[in-house]
Amino acid sequence: MNATGPTTPRRHAFLTVFFKEVRENLRDRRTMMSALLTGPLLGPLLFVMLLSVSLNRELDKSDRPLPVPVIGAAQAPNLIDALKAGGVVPGPAVADPERTVRRQDADVVLRIAPDYGNAWRRGEPVQVELFFDSSRRDTSAAVERVTRLVECYSRQQGALRLVARGLSPAIAWPLQVARRDQATPQSRAVLMFAMLPYFLVITLFMGGMYLAIDLTAGERERQSLEPLFANPVPRWQILCGKLAAICAFSLASLLIALLTFGVVGRLVPAERIGMELDLGPHFAANVLLLMLPLVPLLATLQSMVAAFAKSYREAQTYISLLMLVPIIPSLLLSFMPIKAQAWMYAVPLLGQNLGIMQLLRGDGVTGQQLGLCVAGSTATVILAVLATVQLYRSEKLAISS
Repeated sequence: MNATGPTTPRRHAFLTVFFKEVRENLRDRRTMMSALLTGPLLGPLLFVMLLSVSLNRELDKSDRPLPVPVIGAAQAPNLIDALKAGGVVPGPAVADPERTVRRQDADVVLRIAPDYGNAWRRGEPVQVELFFDSSRRDTSAAVERVTRLVECYSRQQGALRLVARGLSPAIAWPLQVARRDQATPQSRAVLMFAMLPYFLVITLFMGGMYLAIDLTAGERERQSLEPLFANPVPRWQILCGKLAAICAFSLASLLIALLTFGVVGRLVPAERIGMELDLGPHFAANVLLLMLPLVPLLATLQSMVAAFAKSYREAQTYISLLMLVPIIPSLLLSFMPIKAQAWMYAVPLLGQNLGIMQLLRGDGVTGQQLGLCVAGSTATVILAVLATVQLYRSEKLAISS
């Protein structure tokens, strides 16, 4: 397992270790399937396909006639006609509407009070009841649809009552709100792809994880770490060669993921819901610039964590815990929306998250923001590499092996 022999020139040690690690990793088909296919290829496919199926299903349900059991339909024939005009198909009454909804026999049940007709003729307010289960996500569209039709009918009849009394319908609405939504069709796409930055970071993790674990934990299990460090080559050259190999596979994983998103992103029916999604070459190129400093950073962090493990499985556990760290910026921005400040772009992971969100919105990333993002991540990379080199230079690592 010696990466370099005594006769190998020291100046070639870096390339020798790099090509050795790349060649050995390419031989492991299961590792390659997981690093370059399962995550960066199947992940975007499954994500986009599930999103497309969900959106198409909701859109199809909004277009199809909606069957709704109605209790007391004979009390309000005009209301029933208005519901029919809106695509609702009144169904036969059910004895127990609560149980019907809980058993998922119907998405929503409408009940009209027995005194509806008498109260309506006296001009008194009347009430109808909607039974539904808000914990079922697939019923929200049906509930919203029936509610909108009932409220529209109510406003229409209220206006007719005012006209019949010689009053203007505007009297009932002295204040009107004019909503001016400044969101563009492309900026609304953030609602669907809010977790995209975290997915790309995980893709980088998966691309180089197995090679990072093999850097020390795998060598220890094969009892080849001590002979490897016994070569007359500085340890930092061996480390840099291995880090370069990890970066190569991580970068390949990221490129495959970006290419896959660019292709399958066209399958999302964004235009049918008033959105515009652009994951093409321009988006991919900018994301690549933002994510590029994270490639050596994550490779170094994975290698540093793996250095403290004494077995392959232990290293997997440590790195799996490390993979939870990148989700923090995504969760913060999801649950605690904040206005981006300039200094935030210099924070690794957070800067990439903010930049990708801006690209999804169609706002683009300014040169200053890109520079801060690259500079902050690069400075962190230098510190992490120096700390890892110092760790691998220490005798403690060799003794622990």
